[in-house]
Amino acid sequence: MIFRLLGPLATTDATGAPVPATGGPKVRALLARLLLDAGRTVPVERLVDGLYGDEPPAGAQGALQAQVSRLRRALPAGVTVEFSPAGYRLAVGDPATDVDVLRFEALAREGARAGAAGDPGRAAGLLREALGLWRGPALADVRDAPFAAGQAARLDALRLDAVEEWAAAELAAGGDPAALVRELERSVREQPLRERLRGLQMRALAAAGRQAEALAVYEEVRAALAEELGADPSPELSTVHLEVLRGGTTVPDRTCPPLPAPLTDFVGRERERERLAALVAAARLVTLVGPGGAGKTRLALEVGAGLPGEVRFVDLGAVGGTGPVAGGGGRTRSAAAGDGRTGSVSAEVAEAFAAALGVRGAARLETALAGRSVLLIVDNCEHVVAETALLVRRLLAACPGLRMLTTSREALGITGESLLPLGALAPDAAEELFVRRAAAVRPGFTGHARVAELCAGLDGLPLAVELAAARLRTLSVEELADGLGARFELLSRGDRTAPERHRTLRAVVEWSWSLLEPDERELAARLSVFRGGATAEAVARVCGAGADPLASLVEKSLVEVRDDGRYRMLETIRAYAAERLPDGDPAIAAHHAYYRELAEAADPELRGPDQLEWLARLDAEDANLRAALRRGTPEDGLRLVAALSPYWWLRGLRGRVAAPVAELLDRVEPTAELGEEYALCVLAAGLREGEHVDRAREFLVARTAPLRQPYTAFLWSTSIGPLKGLRMGDDPWSRALGQVGHAHLASSKALFAQALDGFRALGERWGTATALEGLAAHTAEPLPLLAEALELFESLGVAEDVVDLLHRRAAVHEAAGDAASAAADRARAADTGRRAGLPTRTTTPP
Repeated sequence: MIFRLLGPLATTDATGAPVPATGGPKVRALLARLLLDAGRTVPVERLVDGLYGDEPPAGAQGALQAQVSRLRRALPAGVTVEFSPAGYRLAVGDPATDVDVLRFEALAREGARAGAAGDPGRAAGLLREALGLWRGPALADVRDAPFAAGQAARLDALRLDAVEEWAAAELAAGGDPAALVRELERSVREQPLRERLRGLQMRALAAAGRQAEALAVYEEVRAALAEELGADPSPELSTVHLEVLRGGTTVPDRTCPPLPAPLTDFVGRERERERLAALVAAARLVTLVGPGGAGKTRLALEVGAGLPGEVRFVDLGAVGGTGPVAGGGGRTRSAAAGDGRTGSVSAEVAEAFAAALGVRGAARLETALAGRSVLLIVDNCEHVVAETALLVRRLLAACPGLRMLTTSREALGITGESLLPLGALAPDAAEELFVRRAAAVRPGFTGHARVAELCAGLDGLPLAVELAAARLRTLSVEELADGLGARFELLSRGDRTAPERHRTLRAVVEWSWSLLEPDERELAARLSVFRGGATAEAVARVCGAGADPLASLVEKSLVEVRDDGRYRMLETIRAYAAERLPDGDPAIAAHHAYYRELAEAADPELRGPDQLEWLARLDAEDANLRAALRRGTPEDGLRLVAALSPYWWLRGLRGRVAAPVAELLDRVEPTAELGEEYALCVLAAGLREGEHVDRAREFLVARTAPLRQPYTAFLWSTSIGPLKGLRMGDDPWSRALGQVGHAHLASSKALFAQALDGFRALGERWGTATALEGLAAHTAEPLPLLAEALELFESLGVAEDVVDLLHRRAAVHEAAGDAASAAADRARAADTGRRAGLPTRTTTPP
């Protein structure tokens, strides 16, 4: 089944026979809109806007559903409209061949590439086939639909691009110039000021021996350009004119001045490159947003260079100077600037556009772009974003064939803008980039064991990675990796020919910082107290900020929002912001208070049915919890350690926190009042003997009140040894744990069973598994109990307990004569221990 949109909407079967018309005008318009994205899901909102305009009537979505139902009944067999929460999708056999619009676009792209690759014969054939699909004006009988005018203008512009590419290929392949002149006449009548088209007409006339007519074409175009645009002919058209004057007929065809040529190869970003190319093909305005140094300009140029047709480059980096106005107050964006309803366009911005297009005077931009299919790559919009948004909206509204790809650290904020966020490189791509750039300054360099660590520490930002690689002239990879704490001094030398804001790592961040308003800077500095990101609630509590400044920092690429809703700064930006946080800022103390409160709230929940949920919450805040240890008073630090001890035990994290806890011990002056907290701090620091251990033991022995932390006695006995006289609390969890201890001493099945009942009633997994393991040793059928205990330990992620239990179960299997199961359990234990970094164990624990 072939669907045809390049002319009146029509359908033919495999033999070319027409299929009866599909439904009434609304249904046909819906079919046409879905065909433009055949095989892809179109959101409901986009369909409603496309069929009813920007202000759809009440009940438009219901009407759309009814039209979809009618369309489904009218469609031929094998074609259907599928629905998903994302929208509607027209499922056809092969959209690239079964829909003439999509086939035309694919053939035109392939033909343009063949011409660029030096194969004019193939290019001419492909483009001739593409143009042969046209039967009249695109979407001819559904143009009343709101979506159709813009799409028809886009397709008409692509047809003209294809005509030009075909004509250039025919001339290069030695085709009949007289026939070519006749073929070009219709297009020239449609677009008399389209300079590339007129240049091709001149070349064809000259090749046919009609030089006088070719020169007359030039004079006609020159006069019209001067009268209507106040512009001279482009250098390309002037070159054709000169060659005709000299009697030449083989002038190379050049569509436009070349884009800035890259000095290095392009590394990584395959997925982003494909996604950006697809967005540029589907939307009229696409903005690449991301932090400085992410490689937005390079990606935009890489994609633009691979697209057919006219592509122009507008660099706004120098507009308005090298940074914001003096005083550093940032620039103010009008509340209405983003939708283009009010405000005025900056003369400097408009002149930059005019210069890229070769137009004399910014006032003639719309006239110069009318009827012209061109992609403008507009780079470095962030410092003039409001002014750029106004001009972009004005030009897109006036010029249907115009598309724009902009780069900025924040979106333009225009209706219909498609965004592609650009962040860090994938780890393997960042490492490849470092190795390639390093080999350029240190020949023979092929890699190093710490390259991955170095690239991760630089957030995978391409500019930072390239600056680091350049330092291999004088530094080693080890020195670079070890020096990341002073990254701004380390990466202080870059390309001296680059714009100032891209020469050093500090300059990259300073440029973004200078564009912030004062309240945004204050919040950004306070956000530096967080490690590993933070929830919106934490930001509000610690930084005292509302949603608006935080959203603004996200929009300006200073903060990113992860899929889990957490807000995070790249480490490079966080390090710069931390330099600007005043000593004694309230956020520092508030950070410790917030996370100590979280730890104390989590502590009892770790012994109840919501244990897994709270463990996951603490996992997400692990970096912040460790950072909080270094803030607050030493006494507050002891309380935080006490609250976190069960979490660290269950997660096997005591080795990771030993160093900051040991630092805390050196700052604290212990007292009997906090003697239990001090003892837990000694345990978390990994101490087994010495002055701190002796003093902690004295505090615990002298204690007459019940222990505040139910884990204290257990952790002390497992780490250092049993301590008589400790009074456990009277809470259900402590009672159940005490029963486990007594059951071990008395070898009592009944006590293990009582403890198991107690832990099950609480819904607590670790205690339940511990009781199951003890009970298994006193029953004739231990394997089911051990299997349940193993499942619970694995759900908690307690690797040491999992390894111990697997060895115990292996011994049970051996005793039963099941050597294969025993070997499997021991192998699984070894693998678990290896992945968790535990000491190798080959025997069953006692």
